[in-house]
Amino acid sequence: MKILVTGNAGFIGFHVAKRLMERGDTVIGIDVVNDYYDPEIKEARLRILDETARKTNSGYAFIRANLADGGAVDAAFSEYKPDRVINLAAQAGVRHSLSHPQDYVESNIVGFTNILEACRHHGVEHLTYASTSSVYGANTRMPFSEHMGVDHPLQFYAATKRANELMAHAYSHLFNLPTTGLRFFTVYGPWGRPDMALFLFTKNILEGTPIKVFNHGNHTRDFTYVDDIAEGVIRTNDKVASTNPDWSGADPDPATSNAPFRIFNIGNNSPVKLADYIEAIEEATGRKARKEMLPLQPGDVPDTFADVSELVGEVGYKPATEVKEGVARFVAWYRKYFDV
Repeated sequence: MKILVTGNAGFIGFHVAKRLMERGDTVIGIDVVNDYYDPEIKEARLRILDETARKTNSGYAFIRANLADGGAVDAAFSEYKPDRVINLAAQAGVRHSLSHPQDYVESNIVGFTNILEACRHHGVEHLTYASTSSVYGANTRMPFSEHMGVDHPLQFYAATKRANELMAHAYSHLFNLPTTGLRFFTVYGPWGRPDMALFLFTKNILEGTPIKVFNHGNHTRDFTYVDDIAEGVIRTNDKVASTNPDWSGADPDPATSNAPFRIFNIGNNSPVKLADYIEAIEEATGRKARKEMLPLQPGDVPDTFADVSELVGEVGYKPATEVKEGVARFVAWYRKYFDV
Protein backbone atom coordinates (compact mmCIF):
# COMPACT_ATOMS: atom_id res chain seq x y z
CA MET A 1 0.00 0.00 0.00
CA LYS A 2 0.90 3.65 -0.22
CA ILE A 3 0.78 4.96 3.36
CA LEU A 4 1.27 8.52 4.55
CA VAL A 5 2.87 8.65 8.01
CA THR A 6 2.90 11.96 9.86
CA GLY A 7 5.56 12.50 12.50
CA ASN A 8 7.93 10.03 10.85
CA ALA A 9 10.96 11.81 12.32
CA GLY A 10 9.48 11.25 15.78
CA PHE A 11 9.96 8.31 18.13
CA ILE A 12 6.98 6.12 17.23
CA GLY A 13 6.57 7.44 13.68
CA PHE A 14 10.15 6.49 12.83
CA HIS A 15 9.65 2.88 13.98
CA VAL A 16 6.33 2.58 12.13
CA ALA A 17 7.67 4.03 8.87
CA LYS A 18 10.73 1.75 8.99
CA ARG A 19 8.63 -1.39 9.54
CA LEU A 20 6.24 -0.44 6.74
CA MET A 21 9.10 -0.09 4.26
CA GLU A 22 10.66 -3.36 5.44
CA ARG A 23 7.43 -5.19 4.57
CA GLY A 24 7.23 -3.52 1.15
CA ASP A 25 4.85 -0.58 1.56
CA THR A 26 5.46 2.83 0.02
CA VAL A 27 5.80 5.50 2.73
CA ILE A 28 5.24 9.22 2.45
CA GLY A 29 6.51 10.93 5.60
CA ILE A 30 5.58 14.39 6.84
CA ASP A 31 7.34 16.04 9.79
CA VAL A 32 8.16 19.63 10.70
CA VAL A 33 11.28 18.51 12.67
CA ASN A 34 10.86 21.16 15.36
CA ASP A 35 13.17 21.81 18.32
CA TYR A 36 10.89 20.58 21.14
CA TYR A 37 13.88 18.32 21.82
CA ASP A 38 17.27 18.06 20.11
CA PRO A 39 16.53 17.93 16.36
CA GLU A 40 19.73 15.93 15.74
CA ILE A 41 18.15 12.69 16.93
CA LYS A 42 15.26 13.38 14.53
CA GLU A 43 17.68 13.97 11.67
CA ALA A 44 19.47 10.72 12.58
CA ARG A 45 16.15 8.85 12.41
CA LEU A 46 15.48 10.39 8.99
CA ARG A 47 18.89 9.25 7.75
CA ILE A 48 18.06 5.68 8.80
CA LEU A 49 14.73 5.88 6.96
CA ASP A 50 16.59 6.99 3.82
CA GLU A 51 18.96 4.05 4.24
CA THR A 52 16.04 1.65 4.81
CA ALA A 53 14.38 2.84 1.62
CA ARG A 54 17.58 2.12 -0.34
CA LYS A 55 18.08 -1.31 1.24
CA THR A 56 14.49 -2.44 0.72
CA ASN A 57 14.04 -0.70 -2.61
CA SER A 58 10.79 0.72 -1.20
CA GLY A 59 9.09 3.84 -2.36
CA TYR A 60 9.79 6.63 0.14
CA ALA A 61 9.36 10.38 0.14
CA PHE A 62 9.82 12.86 2.95
CA ILE A 63 8.08 16.23 3.20
CA ARG A 64 9.36 18.74 5.76
CA ALA A 65 6.18 20.61 6.62
CA ASN A 66 3.97 21.71 9.50
CA LEU A 67 0.59 19.97 9.66
CA ALA A 68 -0.90 23.28 10.76
CA ASP A 69 -0.17 24.49 7.20
CA GLY A 70 -3.33 23.29 5.48
CA GLY A 71 -2.02 24.12 2.02
CA ALA A 72 1.11 22.01 2.49
CA VAL A 73 -0.94 19.07 3.79
CA ASP A 74 -3.39 19.22 0.90
CA ALA A 75 -0.52 19.50 -1.60
CA ALA A 76 1.10 16.36 -0.17
CA PHE A 77 -2.14 14.39 -0.49
CA SER A 78 -2.72 15.71 -4.01
CA GLU A 79 0.77 14.73 -5.16
CA TYR A 80 1.17 11.34 -3.53
CA LYS A 81 -2.45 10.12 -3.25
CA PRO A 82 -2.01 7.83 -0.21
CA ASP A 83 -4.28 4.83 0.26
CA ARG A 84 -4.14 5.09 4.02
CA VAL A 85 -2.89 7.54 6.64
CA ILE A 86 -1.21 6.97 10.01
CA ASN A 87 -1.19 10.20 12.01
CA LEU A 88 1.52 10.10 14.68
CA ALA A 89 2.54 13.76 14.58
CA ALA A 90 1.61 15.64 17.73
CA GLN A 91 2.92 17.98 20.32
CA ALA A 92 3.67 15.51 23.09
CA GLY A 93 4.61 15.86 26.74
CA VAL A 94 2.58 16.49 29.87
CA ARG A 95 4.96 19.04 31.45
CA HIS A 96 5.22 21.20 28.34
CA SER A 97 1.42 21.49 28.10
CA LEU A 98 1.30 23.27 31.47
CA SER A 99 3.33 26.18 30.12
CA HIS A 100 2.83 26.11 26.32
CA PRO A 101 -0.81 25.19 25.59
CA GLN A 102 -0.82 27.00 22.24
CA ASP A 103 1.71 24.49 20.88
CA TYR A 104 -0.88 21.76 21.47
CA VAL A 105 -3.64 23.73 19.78
CA GLU A 106 -1.51 24.23 16.67
CA SER A 107 -0.26 20.67 16.34
CA ASN A 108 -2.95 18.52 17.92
CA ILE A 109 -6.08 20.48 16.99
CA VAL A 110 -5.32 22.54 13.87
CA GLY A 111 -2.92 19.95 12.44
CA PHE A 112 -5.33 17.09 13.03
CA THR A 113 -8.18 19.05 11.45
CA ASN A 114 -6.07 19.47 8.31
CA ILE A 115 -5.38 15.71 8.24
CA LEU A 116 -9.09 14.92 8.58
CA GLU A 117 -9.97 17.32 5.78
CA ALA A 118 -7.29 15.90 3.50
CA CYS A 119 -8.45 12.34 4.18
CA ARG A 120 -12.02 13.38 3.44
CA HIS A 121 -11.30 15.13 0.16
CA HIS A 122 -8.73 12.66 -1.18
CA GLY A 123 -10.63 9.42 -0.65
CA VAL A 124 -8.36 7.88 1.99
CA GLU A 125 -9.44 4.32 2.88
CA HIS A 126 -8.55 4.44 6.57
CA LEU A 127 -7.12 6.95 9.05
CA THR A 128 -5.27 5.50 12.04
CA TYR A 129 -4.18 8.07 14.62
CA ALA A 130 -2.40 8.27 17.95
CA SER A 131 -4.30 9.03 21.12
CA THR A 132 -2.96 8.46 24.64
CA SER A 133 -3.65 6.65 27.89
CA SER A 134 -3.64 10.11 29.47
CA VAL A 135 -7.25 10.54 28.32
CA TYR A 136 -8.30 8.27 31.22
CA GLY A 137 -7.38 11.16 33.50
CA ALA A 138 -9.17 11.00 36.84
CA ASN A 139 -10.47 7.45 36.28
CA THR A 140 -9.22 5.06 38.95
CA ARG A 141 -10.97 1.80 38.04
CA MET A 142 -8.35 -0.59 36.69
CA PRO A 143 -7.62 -1.82 34.11
CA PHE A 144 -8.57 1.10 31.85
CA SER A 145 -11.10 0.00 29.23
CA GLU A 146 -12.02 1.77 25.98
CA HIS A 147 -15.65 1.34 27.03
CA MET A 148 -15.20 3.72 29.99
CA GLY A 149 -16.10 7.39 29.81
CA VAL A 150 -13.03 9.64 29.54
CA ASP A 151 -14.34 13.11 30.29
CA HIS A 152 -12.02 14.18 33.11
CA PRO A 153 -8.53 14.84 31.64
CA LEU A 154 -5.89 16.05 34.09
CA GLN A 155 -3.79 18.07 31.64
CA PHE A 156 -4.31 20.02 28.43
CA TYR A 157 -2.28 17.51 26.41
CA ALA A 158 -4.80 14.78 27.27
CA ALA A 159 -7.68 17.14 26.51
CA THR A 160 -6.37 17.75 22.98
CA LYS A 161 -5.94 14.03 22.32
CA ARG A 162 -9.46 13.33 23.56
CA ALA A 163 -10.60 16.10 21.22
CA ASN A 164 -8.91 14.18 18.37
CA GLU A 165 -11.05 11.14 19.15
CA LEU A 166 -14.23 13.22 19.09
CA MET A 167 -13.20 15.01 15.89
CA ALA A 168 -12.45 11.67 14.23
CA HIS A 169 -15.89 10.36 15.18
CA ALA A 170 -17.56 13.41 13.64
CA TYR A 171 -15.75 12.76 10.32
CA SER A 172 -16.52 9.04 10.47
CA HIS A 173 -20.21 9.91 10.95
CA LEU A 174 -20.49 12.79 8.49
CA PHE A 175 -18.25 11.55 5.67
CA ASN A 176 -18.06 7.78 6.23
CA LEU A 177 -14.31 8.07 6.83
CA PRO A 178 -13.06 4.95 8.67
CA THR A 179 -10.98 6.04 11.67
CA THR A 180 -9.14 4.11 14.37
CA GLY A 181 -7.75 5.82 17.46
CA LEU A 182 -4.97 4.16 19.46
CA ARG A 183 -4.42 4.94 23.12
CA PHE A 184 -0.71 4.36 23.74
CA PHE A 185 0.48 3.42 27.23
CA THR A 186 3.93 4.80 28.28
CA VAL A 187 5.97 3.92 25.21
CA TYR A 188 9.72 3.34 25.66
CA GLY A 189 12.62 1.87 23.73
CA PRO A 190 15.52 2.66 21.36
CA TRP A 191 15.42 6.04 19.62
CA GLY A 192 13.13 7.35 22.39
CA ARG A 193 12.52 10.99 23.22
CA PRO A 194 15.24 12.64 25.33
CA ASP A 195 12.62 14.25 27.58
CA MET A 196 11.16 10.89 28.67
CA ALA A 197 11.96 9.13 31.96
CA LEU A 198 13.94 6.18 30.57
CA PHE A 199 16.23 8.46 28.57
CA LEU A 200 16.77 10.86 31.48
CA PHE A 201 17.28 8.07 34.02
CA THR A 202 19.79 6.22 31.83
CA LYS A 203 21.73 9.40 31.08
CA ASN A 204 21.96 10.45 34.72
CA ILE A 205 22.76 6.97 36.06
CA LEU A 206 25.61 6.56 33.56
CA GLU A 207 26.90 10.05 34.41
CA GLY A 208 26.57 9.48 38.16
CA THR A 209 24.13 12.36 38.68
CA PRO A 210 20.88 12.11 40.71
CA ILE A 211 17.58 11.14 39.10
CA LYS A 212 14.27 12.75 40.09
CA VAL A 213 11.89 10.04 41.33
CA PHE A 214 8.38 11.44 41.51
CA ASN A 215 5.70 10.06 43.82
CA HIS A 216 8.62 8.45 45.68
CA GLY A 217 8.67 5.73 43.00
CA ASN A 218 5.30 4.36 44.06
CA HIS A 219 3.21 4.96 40.94
CA THR A 220 2.78 2.25 38.33
CA ARG A 221 2.86 2.45 34.55
CA ASP A 222 1.90 0.01 31.82
CA PHE A 223 5.27 0.44 30.09
CA THR A 224 4.98 -0.67 26.44
CA TYR A 225 7.97 -1.40 24.22
CA VAL A 226 8.10 0.62 21.02
CA ASP A 227 8.34 -2.39 18.67
CA ASP A 228 5.10 -3.72 20.18
CA ILE A 229 3.48 -0.33 19.65
CA ALA A 230 4.64 -0.18 16.02
CA GLU A 231 3.31 -3.68 15.35
CA GLY A 232 -0.03 -2.74 16.90
CA VAL A 233 -0.23 0.44 14.81
CA ILE A 234 0.43 -1.42 11.58
CA ARG A 235 -2.00 -4.23 12.35
CA THR A 236 -4.82 -1.84 13.22
CA ASN A 237 -4.08 0.19 10.10
CA ASP A 238 -4.41 -3.02 8.07
CA LYS A 239 -7.85 -3.70 9.59
CA VAL A 240 -10.12 -0.92 8.34
CA ALA A 241 -12.53 0.37 10.99
CA SER A 242 -16.14 -0.67 10.50
CA THR A 243 -19.49 0.04 12.09
CA ASN A 244 -20.76 -1.78 15.17
CA PRO A 245 -24.18 -3.20 14.18
CA ASP A 246 -25.14 -3.55 17.86
CA TRP A 247 -24.32 0.06 18.76
CA SER A 248 -27.22 1.94 20.35
CA GLY A 249 -27.68 5.63 21.03
CA ALA A 250 -29.76 4.66 24.06
CA ASP A 251 -26.64 3.11 25.64
CA PRO A 252 -23.73 4.50 23.61
CA ASP A 253 -20.44 2.61 23.69
CA PRO A 254 -17.53 5.15 23.63
CA ALA A 255 -15.19 2.73 21.82
CA THR A 256 -17.40 1.94 18.80
CA SER A 257 -20.19 3.54 16.78
CA ASN A 258 -22.78 3.11 14.08
CA ALA A 259 -20.15 5.01 12.04
CA PRO A 260 -16.88 3.33 10.92
CA PHE A 261 -15.03 4.30 14.10
CA ARG A 262 -12.94 2.36 16.63
CA ILE A 263 -10.73 3.07 19.63
CA PHE A 264 -8.17 0.59 20.99
CA ASN A 265 -5.77 0.54 23.91
CA ILE A 266 -2.23 -0.56 23.10
CA GLY A 267 -0.46 -1.40 26.35
CA ASN A 268 1.59 -4.18 27.86
CA ASN A 269 -1.30 -5.23 30.14
CA SER A 270 1.25 -5.63 32.95
CA PRO A 271 1.83 -2.53 35.12
CA VAL A 272 5.27 -2.04 36.70
CA LYS A 273 6.08 0.14 39.71
CA LEU A 274 8.42 3.02 38.88
CA ALA A 275 10.87 1.81 41.52
CA ASP A 276 11.09 -1.57 39.74
CA TYR A 277 11.55 0.18 36.38
CA ILE A 278 14.53 2.03 37.85
CA GLU A 279 15.93 -1.28 39.13
CA ALA A 280 15.76 -2.65 35.58
CA ILE A 281 17.80 0.34 34.37
CA GLU A 282 20.33 -0.17 37.16
CA GLU A 283 20.68 -3.81 36.15
CA ALA A 284 21.13 -2.95 32.47
CA THR A 285 23.69 -0.19 33.13
CA GLY A 286 25.49 -2.03 35.94
CA ARG A 287 25.27 1.08 38.12
CA LYS A 288 23.17 2.19 41.08
CA ALA A 289 20.98 5.27 40.78
CA ARG A 290 21.29 8.26 43.09
CA LYS A 291 17.66 9.10 43.80
CA GLU A 292 16.02 12.41 44.66
CA MET A 293 12.59 11.46 46.02
CA LEU A 294 9.84 13.92 45.13
CA PRO A 295 6.01 14.13 45.32
CA LEU A 296 3.68 13.41 42.39
CA GLN A 297 3.91 16.08 39.70
CA PRO A 298 0.90 18.22 38.72
CA GLY A 299 -1.05 16.54 35.92
CA ASP A 300 0.37 13.06 36.55
CA VAL A 301 -1.88 10.11 37.37
CA PRO A 302 -0.80 7.59 40.02
CA ASP A 303 -1.33 4.44 37.92
CA THR A 304 -2.09 3.19 34.40
CA PHE A 305 -3.13 -0.31 33.33
CA ALA A 306 -4.40 -1.20 29.86
CA ASP A 307 -7.24 -3.59 29.17
CA VAL A 308 -6.21 -4.91 25.73
CA SER A 309 -8.97 -7.48 25.26
CA GLU A 310 -10.49 -5.47 22.39
CA LEU A 311 -7.14 -5.28 20.58
CA VAL A 312 -6.68 -9.02 21.01
CA GLY A 313 -10.24 -9.84 19.95
CA GLU A 314 -10.50 -7.51 16.98
CA VAL A 315 -6.92 -7.36 15.68
CA GLY A 316 -5.42 -10.55 17.10
CA TYR A 317 -2.46 -8.84 18.72
CA LYS A 318 -1.13 -8.27 22.23
CA PRO A 319 2.13 -6.53 23.23
CA ALA A 320 4.41 -8.97 25.05
CA THR A 321 7.92 -7.53 25.59
CA GLU A 322 8.97 -7.73 29.24
CA VAL A 323 10.23 -4.50 30.81
CA LYS A 324 13.66 -5.93 31.72
CA GLU A 325 14.22 -7.02 28.13
CA GLY A 326 12.99 -3.73 26.65
CA VAL A 327 15.06 -1.61 29.04
CA ALA A 328 18.18 -3.66 28.29
CA ARG A 329 17.67 -3.08 24.56
CA PHE A 330 17.30 0.65 25.15
CA VAL A 331 20.45 0.88 27.28
CA ALA A 332 22.41 -1.03 24.62
CA TRP A 333 21.14 1.41 21.99
CA TYR A 334 21.93 4.42 24.20
CA ARG A 335 25.52 3.26 24.80
CA LYS A 336 26.06 2.73 21.09
CA TYR A 337 24.39 5.96 19.92
CA PHE A 338 26.21 8.18 22.43
CA ASP A 339 29.39 6.08 22.46
CA VAL A 340 29.19 5.65 26.25
